[in-house]
Parts: sequence; C-alpha cells; structure tokens
Amino acid sequence: MAGPTTMRLSSLLALLRPALPLILGLSLGCSLSLLRVSWIQGEGEDPCVEAVGEPGVPHNPDSRTGLDQSDEDFKPRIVPYYRDPNKPYKKVLRTRYIQTELGSRERLLVAVLTSRATLSTLAVAVNRTVAHHFPRLLYFTGQRGARTPAGMQVVSHGDERPAWLMSETLRHLHTHFGGDYDWFFIMQDDTYVQAPRLAALAGHLSINQDLYLGRAEEFIGAGEQARYCHGGFGYLLSRSLLLRLRPHLDGCRGDILSARPDEWLGRCLIDSLGIGCVSQHQGQQYRSFELAKNRDPEKEGSSAFLSAFAVHPVSEGTLMYRLHKRFSALELERAYSEIEQLQAQIQNLTVLTPEGEAGLSWPIGLPAPFTPHSRFEVLGWDYFTEQHTFSCADGSPKCPLQGASRADVGDAVATALEQLNRRYQPRLRFLKQRLLNGYRRFDPARGMEYTLDLLLEAVTQRGHRRALARRVSLLRPLSRVEILPMPYVTEATRVQLVLPLLAAEAAAALAFLEAFAAGVLEPREHALLTLLLVYGPREGGRGAPEPFLGVKAAAAELEQRYPGTRLAWLAVRAEAPSQVRLMDVVSKKHPVDTLFFLTTVWTRPGPEVLNRCRMNAISGWQAFFPVHFQEFNPALAPQRSPPGPPGAGPDPPSPPGADAARGAPVGGRFDRQASAEGCFYNADYLAARARLAGELAGQEEEEALEGLEVMDVFLRFSGLHLFRAVEPGLVQKFSLRDCSPRLSEELYHRCRLSNLEGLGGRAQLAVALFEPEQANST
Repeated sequence: MAGPTTMRLSSLLALLRPALPLILGLSLGCSLSLLRVSWIQGEGEDPCVEAVGEPGVPHNPDSRTGLDQSDEDFKPRIVPYYRDPNKPYKKVLRTRYIQTELGSRERLLVAVLTSRATLSTLAVAVNRTVAHHFPRLLYFTGQRGARTPAGMQVVSHGDERPAWLMSETLRHLHTHFGGDYDWFFIMQDDTYVQAPRLAALAGHLSINQDLYLGRAEEFIGAGEQARYCHGGFGYLLSRSLLLRLRPHLDGCRGDILSARPDEWLGRCLIDSLGIGCVSQHQGQQYRSFELAKNRDPEKEGSSAFLSAFAVHPVSEGTLMYRLHKRFSALELERAYSEIEQLQAQIQNLTVLTPEGEAGLSWPIGLPAPFTPHSRFEVLGWDYFTEQHTFSCADGSPKCPLQGASRADVGDAVATALEQLNRRYQPRLRFLKQRLLNGYRRFDPARGMEYTLDLLLEAVTQRGHRRALARRVSLLRPLSRVEILPMPYVTEATRVQLVLPLLAAEAAAALAFLEAFAAGVLEPREHALLTLLLVYGPREGGRGAPEPFLGVKAAAAELEQRYPGTRLAWLAVRAEAPSQVRLMDVVSKKHPVDTLFFLTTVWTRPGPEVLNRCRMNAISGWQAFFPVHFQEFNPALAPQRSPPGPPGAGPDPPSPPGADAARGAPVGGRFDRQASAEGCFYNADYLAARARLAGELAGQEEEEALEGLEVMDVFLRFSGLHLFRAVEPGLVQKFSLRDCSPRLSEELYHRCRLSNLEGLGGRAQLAVALFEPEQANST
C-alpha cells in the first residue's frame, strides 16, 4: 500500500513531465556556456573585439594573445569591414598580378660588380652563362656613361672608388628592389657561379633571419669572430639584413677606409650590426673553389671543384665559357643518373600495380601515348628523308627539308647513333651511312616521337665490318612549360578600323555598317572607322554614276543616329589596288602610335574581337593576324533541322558559325588561306615598309608590292613576332572572293584555294557530287 509521500511525488512528476525536456536543455546549455567561458579565459580574448586597456596603460595588441611579433605574423586575424556611408565610394584598384596583391616576393636577385676594362668581356661572359637562370641580373660600375652591351642592365654610379661603389650598389638595391626580393647575391665579374646550385641554396634558407653567407675570411689583426665574405666567391645577403644595414651606410662610408669593397662591407656589418660572415647555416654550406693559374677545367676532378657554388678567379671570357661547359656536363650527367634511378624504382613498383608490367609505358616515367577515341583523333605521322619532307605547309606533296626542321632531324639521327654506340660498345661500333626512312609525329601528351630506319655500318673489335639496317624509336619529351616575358598592354587602347572598299563591294558595305553599329557603336567601344573608297579608272568621273553613294548616305545616317560618332572616308583612284598601297595612304593620315585593325567588308567586329586585337598586337613586339571562321555555301551545306522533341537525344554541338537570326547552325571552317584582316601599330608598319623600300628599289619594289599583302610585309621585312590564331568571334557569311588575275601567283593561288575550300565539307561535297548521278540512274 503506497504512502501519502509516494502519491505526492508521483503527482508532482506528472505535472513536471511536459516541462522536463526544457529543464534538461537549459541545464545542458548553462554547462556548455560555463565550459566555453573557461576556454576563452585560458586562450585570450576574441581578436575581432578590440580590448579596452586600463587607464594610463598603453594598449599593446600583442599582449592579448601572449605571442611575440614573429608568431603573430603566421596567425590569421579577422579584420571587420566598415565603410563610412558619408564618404563617397572609391573603386579599389586591383593589381595586375596576384602575387603583387598578396605581397609575394621573388627569391633571388644577382648583382655583379664590374669595371670599365671588363664590362665588354668578363661581364658579357657572365651574362651569357647565368642570366637565363635568375629572375633579375644587374651590373654595377663606377664608370660614368658606360656603353651598355645588348641584353644587359647596367647601373652606372659615376665613381670607381671601391667603398663608394659598394655603398651605392647596396643603396640602389634597397631603394629599388628591397621590397621585391628575399635574397641578394653580390659577386664580381671574374667569378663563375653555378646558377642552379645557387638558386637551390637560396630556396633552402629561411628568409626571416639576418644572414651574411659566403666564403669566410679573417681580417688582418682581428679576432676569430670578425670575419668577412670574400667578394671573389660571391656572398648572400638576406633582405632583413639589407633593411637593417641601410641607415648605417653613410656612417660606414665616412668612418671605414678600405681598398677592397668586400672588406669594407664586412667591417661595416660588424661595427654597426655585430654580424659577421658565415660559411654554413641551417645545414647548408657555401662551397667555393679557387682556380689555379693556367689550370684546365676539363682536368679538374676534385670533390671541392665538383661541388662548388662559385669558382674564382676567372681571368678571361673563354675560361668562363669552358667552366660553364664543364659544369653543364656535370649537371647533365647528374640528371641522367637521377632519371635512371627513378626509372628503376618505377619499374620495381609497377609489378605491384593491378596492370602489372603490361601497364609500363615507354619511356619509363613519361605519359603513355595518346589513345584516339575516333578516327578523327588519330595522330598522323609525317614522312621525311635527310633532304626532303613530305608534309609541307603549303600543301605541296614534297618540299626541301631546311632550317629548324633539318636541324631537328639531324639531331635525332645523331642522338640515335650515340645511344646505339653507348649500348653496344666496346663489342660493336656503329657508323651511319644514310637515313632510309624517317617518321615523326607530335603527341600533345608526350612530345615529338621519331621512328628512324637507319643504314649502319657495324665494326667489331677485330675490325670486321658489316652493313645493317635497323629501326629505332626516339622521343623528345615536352620540357618544363615556362611563361614567355611579354610587354604589358592595356585594353583601353583606341582601335582604328580600316575598311578598303571596291565598287563591287558597295552593296555588301551596307551590311557591314549595320554590324559595326550594333557591335561597336551601340556598346560604345573605344574604336573609330575609316572607309577607304577605291575608285576605278572610269568610276566616279564626270557623267559616271557614283558607286559609293549609298555607302556615304549610310555613314551619314549612323553619325546622326549616334551623336559624337565620326566615320571618316578617303577616296583613292587605282587601276589595280594593292593592299599595301592602300595601307600606305591610310598610314600617312594617322599618328605613329595608332592601332590599326585592317578589316574586310565581310568582317563583323565586336567587343571581344576588339579586345583580342588590343591584347595581341604589341607595339614594337608583335603583330596579330586572326583567322576568321568562314561559313560554307548554303546550297551545298543546308541548315540543320531545329531541335527535336524531348527525349529525342542530345543535339550535336553548334560550330562557331551559327546564324543567330535564323536560329540554325551553319557549317564552316577556319580559313587559313585568307590573311586580309590584321591588327598592328602604325609605327611597326612604317618600320617594315621602310625596310622593304631599302631592300627593294625601283621596278623591283613596284613588282613586289603587287604580290604582297600586309601580312607578307610583316613576315618578310619586320623583326616582329607574327601571331596567327583562330578567332571564333570573326564569323563571315559565304561569298566568293574576286581573285584578280593581276595578283601574284601565290596570292592568286591562295584566293582560289580559299574559295574552293569554302564551298563545303567532305560530306556536303560528296552528297552534291553523287546525288545527281543517283537521280539519273533511277
């Protein structure tokens, strides 16, 4: 029988049962809150909340976290964004490179101390051996008005005193490059530096320490701790040490007297900062080698020489090149040895893979050959011999093997012979008689592949000779991809479009003007248009009708429709108009810094095309001639049917030439034969034109102008890079070009080939050819 206490307890539980989850939740929340408060008190305050210090005590942000300044640099802190609504909004200027915005610095800058006597000899040898390994290489001399050799950046201080030269060099490095580089390597021009090893050494050292690293030498009469780095073997200065040294340079220059710049710098660092030279730091040792007089680098085989970062002294430029050849051969042998070791490791591990040895590709460690998924992706082989190639750029079946292609084939044959002798010597020695057959193809995943049929003469150790025919396979793998340095260009450059118009093209010009208004004037692109009206001998005269009346009226109507627009036109009378002669007329009417976009009446310019014209045409460096997309003949390549009902399967991808007005994609191809469109600067055109006039004079020049286009002028008479690339934004409707018989044989052939290739694809031409025969047979 239950007592009264039990009954009261059960009734109380019945009343509290609905609120029991709430009570448990509150209890758990309070417990977690207390636990979190204890954690915050142990770690410090929230860095997003500004702490208020006690009255009279200066506020130190580092005291909140309990960390020193060096540790706080690696701890992320959230800075809340706040913008005053009363102040006008200012657009943030973004930098060109993300590394500039992030404050990233280059690793190493090399400064070379040279003189008037050695600037054109030893300094040039240093530049040719190591300049391509470093991001920046500067030469400092005391000679005033020194003549700078080609490809070298020379800084002249105007005073050849050693201490003055060293002081001004350090001041220049701090002022101009103190915030851009982590390490500064200072050397003399009579020093050979093994550039890859020096770059690797700088990559292994920490950048947040004051370091003076080189070949340590003792001062005369000083203690063992007072050491300086010998300037003949070069030395490394960290960025932080350079920043600390900068305020003491003036004092050191007045107080320290020394005939050697390296001793002066060593005394300045010891007296002002108490830092001496060290030869070893963080497990990395700076190794150098002193080269004896009249010593042959080819005969040096000591470990000190083979592992040296710097060799000194180098008395002449030829010795510098011999040292570079020796160390390059050593690095190449080391690279081959590492490759063989890695290949052996890969071959041992391949047995453990699911595919086993069958999945091992040749050469070991390189990607497998490209596997085509359809017959259109099969990579073709090009056949060649030692004198001819049978894959010519102009489409001819056979052409001479010359230039870079001939050198490439010769190098492949020589490499094959060298590898055969390395594998079979001393039992056999092979001599090349001739190349029977050669095949090569470019695999985008691997590189250039070669298959060579060689006729060899095998010589045994006893002198027996025999002719052998052997097939060898070689691969020139793709090397490390590097970014080519290009001058900076901007998208704000104004583009001057030039449209030459013949009388027969006047009707088509109306469509061009409407497309120009929609693609350039409507979006307010920074571009102008000049119409070059070309009259024939009997056109536009007295009593003759005006062929360009409609064009002039349409241009005036566009000027009224878009206020502020100016469409200029020039009238030219020519019996046989040449593109170069017409461009000469326009070039004289514009400044030399004008960016021309030479167009045709079938061109449809737009914002994207104009931007690519601005970015790819670089003054003094590059001219751009785009390859437009040409639509096929609609009669042979009919429009594709509209998309089918849902569930009928995916539609085929549309080519670049899609007729937006009709909504049906039209087939076509990129017309490589046409080169009438181009982007270039007026100064570059004038330079190429002057060179043409200098090399060809009189009647020879007149005949050459009839057979040249503007692209040919840049190709033959200019030192600029000529950039040809497909341009999907330039889509032209089908039209047969007028191939004048006055053109040169090459231009006439290209014009006819463009018309024939623009009729249709293989499938369309086959259907057009066989359908009438099938209709007649039925």
